[in-house]
Amino acid sequence: MSAPAEGGLTRAGELPYTHVDTVFIDGAWVRPVGTGRGEVVDPATGQVWGSVPAAEQEDVDAAVAAARAAFDSGPWRRMLPTERAAVLRRFADEVAARAEFISLTNTLENGSPVAETSGAAANAAGIIRYFASLAPRLEAEDVRPFPYRSGSTLVRRDPVGVCALIAPWNFPINLMVIKLAPALLAGCSVVMKPASPTPLSFRYLVDAAAAAGVPAGVINFLTGPGSMGDALVRHPGVDKVGFTGSTPVGRRIAAACGELLRPVTLELGGKSSAVVLPDASAQTLEENLIRSCLRNTGQTCYISTRILAPAERYEEIVELVTRVIGEAKQGDPLDPATVFGPSATASQAATVRGYLESGAAEGARATTGGLTAGTPEALPAELAGGNWIAPTVLADVTPDMAVAREEIFGPVLTVLKYDTVDEAVRIANDTPFGLGGIVFGEDEEAATAVASRIDTGSVGVNFFASNHSAPFGGRHDSGLGTEYGWEGLGAYLSYQSVHRLS
Repeated sequence: MSAPAEGGLTRAGELPYTHVDTVFIDGAWVRPVGTGRGEVVDPATGQVWGSVPAAEQEDVDAAVAAARAAFDSGPWRRMLPTERAAVLRRFADEVAARAEFISLTNTLENGSPVAETSGAAANAAGIIRYFASLAPRLEAEDVRPFPYRSGSTLVRRDPVGVCALIAPWNFPINLMVIKLAPALLAGCSVVMKPASPTPLSFRYLVDAAAAAGVPAGVINFLTGPGSMGDALVRHPGVDKVGFTGSTPVGRRIAAACGELLRPVTLELGGKSSAVVLPDASAQTLEENLIRSCLRNTGQTCYISTRILAPAERYEEIVELVTRVIGEAKQGDPLDPATVFGPSATASQAATVRGYLESGAAEGARATTGGLTAGTPEALPAELAGGNWIAPTVLADVTPDMAVAREEIFGPVLTVLKYDTVDEAVRIANDTPFGLGGIVFGEDEEAATAVASRIDTGSVGVNFFASNHSAPFGGRHDSGLGTEYGWEGLGAYLSYQSVHRLS
């Protein structure tokens, strides 16, 4: 692929996008009205390596107007779903072709290890291809007979309109694509906004869409502060909002959309539990622990950061978890061997330290890591200014402690003790959140029965992973609506019932 004109050098080598001056509106990279700038900081070093323009209200108006014109009079929504799917498949190929740039940029933006980000483009492409595969189902005629009289109803599935899509910084590309792909297949047009720390990796996504032939105005992209996101959510030209992020921000978005009677999908925070049943395999727990419970340096919404261990195996489980976390490498996220990188931002690192202080004050015992742990050994001098928090396991945690109840979003696992399975279920459900969860047990049927008692949107048995074809969404304070699957596509559709005599 050819490199865009805007470029520079980073510690990863030359990247096409570093210090940029444009946003994407109506099919072109243009300079915004706003003259402010947002810096992009490498979390591993604390050094600024990129910057983007900060859009203002006029830019929001222009982007929404372009999306509205594309929706009202452009070709995209008038194409057959299978025709849009063909463009989506080309889009997926273009995203996959940019895998290296996406990975390196993403790692330099949020500190996610390349072992994680190297799969971002392939996963995003897979999501796009999955939604493209739903086109025949979307195109099929849906006729339903009246149950008590003659006649039938034709159920039409129309695109909901102009969508404001807002993604967080922890998995920026994939958490945007799970909104963008169904919106595009449905025939919507969109305005995308990334989180402030991760604005540059999105440009490859926009480039890929343009190269695939997505018509002008269908995808628009703005960078800027959170206030710009609020302006986008409340804009009168927006018909639908999709947001992934923190529960407090989600509440504000939900309030605004409720006031405006605007449909919204919210994927928010979590405080999920891994219930280790008495017969659980230590090997299975060990093999799945980091991926399911501390993925992406603990900066994953659904991970099960509360390990609930039976009293008779408590010390064994604490020892196992401590060993696995303590032996996993923390270091330069550009090193493929690194498991744990830095916290994504300095403010997030400060938040995690606050929870470690809280845990220590309330009697939790750090079996590895903790407040007294320094920066990782053998780091080069250039990484000394990074947002480093040692991966930590806290034992002797009780359900009333803040570290057991509140989302930390950092490399911290808590291990709690239970006496009966009923008590474990009660502890797992004693939270305002309901996003993920795991049950570890050798008897899969028994473990599945326990899983069915966990009040959460998704739960795994002996592992956890998102399935593109199955709905993913939270209960309670973890969100509204679902993403992925046919259900995720439905969030971007509006229905019309046409009643007929025949």
